[in-house]
Amino acid sequence: MPLESLRVEPTRLEWRRDAYLISTDPSLLDLEVIHGFLTRSTWSTGIPRETVQRALANSFPFGLYQGDRQIGMARVTTDFATFAYLCDVFVLEEFRGRGLSRWLMEAVHAHPDLQGFRRWLLATSTAAALYRKVGWSPVARPEIFMEISVQDIYTRQKPTGTG
Repeated sequence: MPLESLRVEPTRLEWRRDAYLISTDPSLLDLEVIHGFLTRSTWSTGIPRETVQRALANSFPFGLYQGDRQIGMARVTTDFATFAYLCDVFVLEEFRGRGLSRWLMEAVHAHPDLQGFRRWLLATSTAAALYRKVGWSPVARPEIFMEISVQDIYTRQKPTGTG
């Protein structure tokens, strides 16, 4: 069987609660809101708009909305078979404290195309308590994980050419 025929096209789903919507429809995403938040976040300060756009195009996003306004998001990078990395999770400041982050995580975990994985990962310096509430725990065997981490990739000075 050719690999192309095994490619997963994720199922588009929606969850509704009161005036809020979670949707996996990428056409609803508001790049201005997403880039605006991420560029000032602790994990991707200064991230270029084009990088955010490419990241969204190559991952599985869950948008959080109040009416037509995007107010949050979570993004999953996955092979849809064995592994998923959860990243870029946010709820705009004015909407926090309403249980929306937890609901967003519950929707991500409930999606049928994201079941049966051997491993999920995420990195957080500010929201460990939220993730613990929805089943996450510290890495059980940190000695088997390695990384290449470039912390200031979006903010460091670019070399100038000599022209």
